[in-house]
Amino acid sequence: MSSDPTSPTAKRVADLPQNRPVPFTLAPEAGVLAELARELDVETLRKLRFEGEIKARGKRDWTLSGKLGFTVVQPCVVTLEPVTTRIDTTVERLFLADLPVPEASEVEMGEDDSIEQLGDVIDPFEVMVESVALNLPQYPRKADAELGQHLHAEPGTTPMTDEDTRPFAGLADLLKPGDKDN
Repeated sequence: MSSDPTSPTAKRVADLPQNRPVPFTLAPEAGVLAELARELDVETLRKLRFEGEIKARGKRDWTLSGKLGFTVVQPCVVTLEPVTTRIDTTVERLFLADLPVPEASEVEMGEDDSIEQLGDVIDPFEVMVESVALNLPQYPRKADAELGQHLHAEPGTTPMTDEDTRPFAGLADLLKPGDKDN
């Protein structure tokens, strides 16, 4: 996470109490939502709310857990018409003081993307933005959107269809009982 303690939502780890959770609630206003929509390359982002808590895990590690909800409007991948999607999900992050770092020159990403290196601050706003980006529908599509088939050919030629491009399309015709040479 960021080490920018000037963020109004950032919590300095040194100031967090070890014996009780620290609750947070984020519900950005319209101007912030419009800026986030531009940053995430979506048409509209609204009803964004992230609430949860930060609490100690052991002596040096911390967890952030919460509920994230938002509504996003994106263009349909088929028709480019607006598609509205509501997302409600849980968010979990584990901030480790001693994150094991492999010594290899090339490192593969682990399967658990909820583990992060603990810095000087934990910023719920940054976690919220990252979680929104990770939960956006990759290929939003209207329920009735059909790709359809477009046939194009030079004048005087028969257009080729998708079925014509399949390598085994004519195999069934070859195996009909009346066509065998016996």
